[in-house]
Amino acid sequence: MTNILSDLRRLTEAVHAAGADIAPTYREYVQLAFAIATDCGEAGRSDFLMLCSLSAKYDVHAANKLFSNALKTNNNSVHIGTAFHLAELCNVRPRPAEKPRQDAPTGTLGTPGAPYPAASHTHAHGYYNKAEMPAEEFPEAPAASLPAEAADAGTANSGTACSGTTYPGTTYPEAADPEAADEETCRGSEPLTPLPCFDNRTLWPAPLNEITAHGTTRAQQDIMLLGAVTVLGASMNSHVRCAYGGKMISPSLQTFIVALPASGKGVLSLVRLLVEPIHDEIRLHTAEAMKQYRKEKGAYDSLGKERSQATPPALPPDRMFLISGNNTGTGILQNIMDSEGIGLICESEADTISTAIGSEHGHWSDTMRKAFDHDRLSYNRRTDREYREVKRSYLSVLLSGTPAQVKPLIPTAENGLFSRQLFYYMPAIHKWQNQFDRQDTDLETVFTGLGMQWREQLKRITAGGLFTLRLTPEQKELFNNLFANLFIRSHLANGSEMASSVARLAINICRIMQVVAMLRVLESDDIARSPHLTPDKDISGDNLKDGIITRWDMTILPADFNSVLELTESLYRHATHILSFLPGTEISRRSNADRDALLQSMEREFTRSAFLLQAEATGIKPGTASTWLKRLVKHGMIESVDGKGTYRKPLPNGM
Repeated sequence: MTNILSDLRRLTEAVHAAGADIAPTYREYVQLAFAIATDCGEAGRSDFLMLCSLSAKYDVHAANKLFSNALKTNNNSVHIGTAFHLAELCNVRPRPAEKPRQDAPTGTLGTPGAPYPAASHTHAHGYYNKAEMPAEEFPEAPAASLPAEAADAGTANSGTACSGTTYPGTTYPEAADPEAADEETCRGSEPLTPLPCFDNRTLWPAPLNEITAHGTTRAQQDIMLLGAVTVLGASMNSHVRCAYGGKMISPSLQTFIVALPASGKGVLSLVRLLVEPIHDEIRLHTAEAMKQYRKEKGAYDSLGKERSQATPPALPPDRMFLISGNNTGTGILQNIMDSEGIGLICESEADTISTAIGSEHGHWSDTMRKAFDHDRLSYNRRTDREYREVKRSYLSVLLSGTPAQVKPLIPTAENGLFSRQLFYYMPAIHKWQNQFDRQDTDLETVFTGLGMQWREQLKRITAGGLFTLRLTPEQKELFNNLFANLFIRSHLANGSEMASSVARLAINICRIMQVVAMLRVLESDDIARSPHLTPDKDISGDNLKDGIITRWDMTILPADFNSVLELTESLYRHATHILSFLPGTEISRRSNADRDALLQSMEREFTRSAFLLQAEATGIKPGTASTWLKRLVKHGMIESVDGKGTYRKPLPNGM
């Protein structure tokens, strides 16, 4: 035991010196705990914690809990060589051991008490007998001694060490619901089943199709669509709206693109160029106002004794459209109020905002939450007794970042920011992308040109007045049926944890509809003659005769309505995947994008055996799939056709 602990200590020192996370996925995390617990017992706890502490999401409480469970189980299936093998996969080797003493304990390689052969790590396979086994041979721990996720670690994440981003020490709640006892939770930044992309055959109104055409992958096209809708909607702000939930909402979206490094999310920087001409024009006017102010201030200061009878010039507001995320709480409120409640935060690295929010003078995440609902924003300075407020806010946000940057900004699903975001997870790129296939096109010049065009289109919107999207009764029914089913489905998968996300996803879908409908209106040379507009019913007859119309009712084409509504499923699945990065709350079971996609992958009518086969192909255990199937029937998401294992999904409209 002494030699094993000495070997483990040398390994821990080498791993710390290299700064390597040798157990990046949940599978390796569990293997590491069992390996050290089996051969080192309680004496190995401190080394296990030190090895886990290199993870960005290390949680000492959760790590201690897992190690204690491993000590109780002690099934002798994994040994200390596993830890050395995991380190080798990250190119970490401990310093050579001193020559073993003659009285060193002897034993068969791979059994407790056998000294680790320091001369060569090629024998690590004798200890690491589980890593080479098929997944089904990974021994199961007693259900009472391990969380559901740990019990299923052999079949959950089969990623190689140092290749995933599910971190050691993350809290994985134990299953308390009897129905959830069979369930496992797959953890990893890359889902087993690819997350859905949007339909790239959709004919979006200009300029959306032109924008998305510059994406080289389906995922790039998707994030360019979401990014474009976010920035264009931000510039429409209060001029476009829709009645929803008893209040008027405008297209102020908060979008978060999550991707591993070098996944292609950098194309979002092009989307920002669509609104830079608007920002530049506002800044130009602000500079001119400031120049006039200085001139008037100079004249005022030169009055001498006569100043007492003159009114000093007022400092003009520091207006802008693009607001920096590297800001203080009061600073961002000042920027929003100077800009009449309107603005867009567009940051390519999410930690820019999370660092600002976490700073001593930050804490403006509440501003983002309030802005989502167009709430009043205000602040009060006691030093100079200054009180400022804006009655309605129209702040939009477009962020991109890595999975590790999600938690610092949104530490839990209960934070409030999680449910307000439109999430999209970009898959990793596994092959080289040709960077010379654009015919030497300068995309920055292309998007700057699109931005200049959009600035002129926006002037048409502001001159036209106020545009209110009105859905038809049939469209409202389709909308309500889809979200009613999704609400039930999310509750089955994640309890109440996704309820607010589904409710706010509905709001965001309405916001996207507003942008698409307004862009379709702009296809007409004369807005007033657009077939998608009718004067507001409260416009007086005299104004109608004189052509003075400042309020319009706007409709959305059935094809556009359906195209936007079809984004719901994909966006929901991406959000459930991002949820797996966050620590659990009081929820005893948590689904993920893989399991949630299972029902959607089935035909409208299917058999139980086909369902279980599809589950197995997705990496979900038959027992888990069986439990899920029972819940779906119980809550009316599917119905039994013959009572003999054939099921049918109801039609989307409930008929």
